[in-house]
Amino acid sequence: MFSMMISGSVHGVDGRAIAVEVDIASGLPQVNIVGLPDPAVRESIDRVRAALRNCGFVFPLERVTINLAPADLRKEGTAFDLAIAAGILAASGQLPGELFAGMLLIGELALDGAVRPVPGVLAMVEQARRAGIGRVMLPAANVAEAALIGGMERFALTHLDELGAPGRPRDWAPLRRAADLACAGVPGEANATAPSREGAKRAAAAITATSSASRSRSARS
Repeated sequence: MFSMMISGSVHGVDGRAIAVEVDIASGLPQVNIVGLPDPAVRESIDRVRAALRNCGFVFPLERVTINLAPADLRKEGTAFDLAIAAGILAASGQLPGELFAGMLLIGELALDGAVRPVPGVLAMVEQARRAGIGRVMLPAANVAEAALIGGMERFALTHLDELGAPGRPRDWAPLRRAADLACAGVPGEANATAPSREGAKRAAAAITATSSASRSRSARS
């Protein structure tokens, strides 16, 4: 069972698109995070496990592998929590993966499932828009910052249980309305566009191309 979500990170002053790939296979229960995660990223699995359980979801008692791509780029911070949680829910069949198509997912999770703000949102959302991604789900506290980048449909999340329950996803229209209210009057708001599945494909291609270029530079040096 496999799923892929799109998240982001900041390197220097630039945002970078990061693919969060989740594979769930039979075997002894264990979780491995690969792709040069820093300690905060490695600790995310404990936050995600507790948040899923406290929101009525099930954390798989199987072999879970999480890859953060491009794998040769160091990943730092807590912004991957939401994407990792969504990837596990999709790969385990608790929520349809199609819900997250063409969507940037960023946010830190508390143990009770609350979604906490993260730094660097402006750079990550700008990079996502350039990659053709049309939607972003992020902490409600970060929505006004994200609204400075036009051309994105925004979903404001305050708690993980707002996604729904196992097998019963909720209507996300209230999350979109909450985001609209939070960023009313912010410049660029009138430029929002519809979500794009093609944007997700372009983003994945951009991630792959970036990884290949980085490996080529390493080989030459």
